[in-house]
Amino acid sequence: MKKLLLAGGLLTLAAFSLPNPPVDDTRPTATDPNTTAEVPQDHKLVIYQLMTRLFGNKVALNKPYGTIGENGCGKFNDITDKALDEIKKMGVSHVWYTGVIEHATMTDYTAQGIPPDDADVVKGRAGSPYAIKDYYDVAPDLAVVVKNRMVEYEALIKRTHDKGLKVLMDFIPNHVARSYKSDAKPPGVVDLGTLDDKTKAFAPNNNFYYLPGKSFVPPAGHHPLGALKGPREDGKFFEIPAKATGNDVFSEAPKLDDWFETVKLNYGVDYANGRKPFFSPVPDTWKKMRDILVFWAGKNVDGFRCDVAEMVPVEFWAYVIPEVKKVKPDIVFIAEAYNPKEYQTYLDKGKFDYLYDKVGLYDGLRKLMRQEGTTEDITKVWKEESNGFSSRMLRFLENHDEQRIASKEFAADPRRAIPAMTVTATLASGPVMLYMGQEVGEAANGVAGFNTGDGRTTIFDYWGVPEHQKWLNQGKCDGAKLNPEQKTLRDFYARLLTLASTSDAIRRGRFYELQDANNLGKEYNQRYLYAYLRYTDKQQVLVVVNFSSDKTYRPVINIPAEAVTAMGLNPKKFYTYTDLLTPEEPRNALNLTLAPLSACIFEIKPR
Repeated sequence: MKKLLLAGGLLTLAAFSLPNPPVDDTRPTATDPNTTAEVPQDHKLVIYQLMTRLFGNKVALNKPYGTIGENGCGKFNDITDKALDEIKKMGVSHVWYTGVIEHATMTDYTAQGIPPDDADVVKGRAGSPYAIKDYYDVAPDLAVVVKNRMVEYEALIKRTHDKGLKVLMDFIPNHVARSYKSDAKPPGVVDLGTLDDKTKAFAPNNNFYYLPGKSFVPPAGHHPLGALKGPREDGKFFEIPAKATGNDVFSEAPKLDDWFETVKLNYGVDYANGRKPFFSPVPDTWKKMRDILVFWAGKNVDGFRCDVAEMVPVEFWAYVIPEVKKVKPDIVFIAEAYNPKEYQTYLDKGKFDYLYDKVGLYDGLRKLMRQEGTTEDITKVWKEESNGFSSRMLRFLENHDEQRIASKEFAADPRRAIPAMTVTATLASGPVMLYMGQEVGEAANGVAGFNTGDGRTTIFDYWGVPEHQKWLNQGKCDGAKLNPEQKTLRDFYARLLTLASTSDAIRRGRFYELQDANNLGKEYNQRYLYAYLRYTDKQQVLVVVNFSSDKTYRPVINIPAEAVTAMGLNPKKFYTYTDLLTPEEPRNALNLTLAPLSACIFEIKPR
């Protein structure tokens, strides 16, 4: 056994101890470039996102542009007790049921009293779950008995809660389908646009933006079903006056790559006059959206993932989130956000609980997974972009908007997620998210229809998710059809997320980066290797990952004296290091062998 050696101001840790909790005057300050003064908060939600339409679908035909009868469709009832048990076993605390609210679709439900949609303003046979047709209803696709669709969703919420899991759902505040009309609204609710003055392009209490005197023109080249003919498809859609599109295009003839199937909601911002705000008195749209959120909170959901939250004025969020929390104080709001310069504003002024960390950590890890970036991208995230509020950043490697890791368009090899997901789950104390199929290496192969095969699992078409279906195994949810490599991958995700959800150091510990301490090491290539500490008074862990896809490194990990002091370690005692990710015998030194695409999380304990 080696003893503690002092060399060049660094401690080569082969053995050390932590007899007492660290005290305030020894904790890291902002003057140490390897850490921050942030006091982490325990916000370690572990979220499993599932596309409700896809999750339980057992049909494997996958015919391009296939109908619901041909390609099948998952139902609320397919998310069984067994499915929820298996999800929970992965350390999951929250399930995000994506695509629940009723949206425009080409499937005909007129027999059930639901007005049909025009294919000229629908994307995909199934339709986009973000082109909402009725805020007060759920998608008929998801029900076994259409007339009982809300009852079936309420049963899923209860089933989820009974398993000790919490429910997240979408809230789409910025835009609705062009066919929007609520036929399920509660008594007394006035529908969006009903009282609008359509002679005005903008009025503070209008719900939509108008182009008076102009008729809407669907974009040329929109072939909803390719060579097939969609329902009511004729290149026309009656809308006079035309409305502005969801992506802020104020034209009666939006382009094919615009969100032409949606219309923008008016939150009291006059876009034509320098975005002049009219927020007092409270705009009508604000009140309507508040009522919609309160309606769903009344269904006992536990939180909302808010679509393109930055496209809605932050003043609205500052108003509506406290209003909803009056009804349900512990409900959470997650913002899909992409502008780091506005993160603090949406957290502090906007009152969001959590924000997406896409343009920071996701983008940096994506480059590393493709062998294009360096670990300096990770350093920039904690040191600059999320410094001071890292516990409130939701981290992920996949979601419905992003390409699959296993796709040829991203990384081709799902194992490249191992070091990246380890960092995603353990870098800070904020939420972490997994997307259905990620854990078994789903590659999103094939052209589904509106989705043209871009490395993303379609959200527009009826489709089976092949690798996920191997785990689903016709509803048994036992993974029996997975190959050994997939079982190993899923086991990694389960071990990592369970650890992230149970480790005191990861849930609430401080952070200390070890790149500077190791950059002179002979075997420490800091372009591909990344190491850091997470620690509390109860637990200390060392995380080390190797992003290289083809090279093994054998570093001796060094920990600087400042970090030893911060953790309250006693250099006069010996310590062991136990890898919590890969079960093995405790080791007495940090002479490591890091295989390609590997990750270790060592718990440090006295011998």
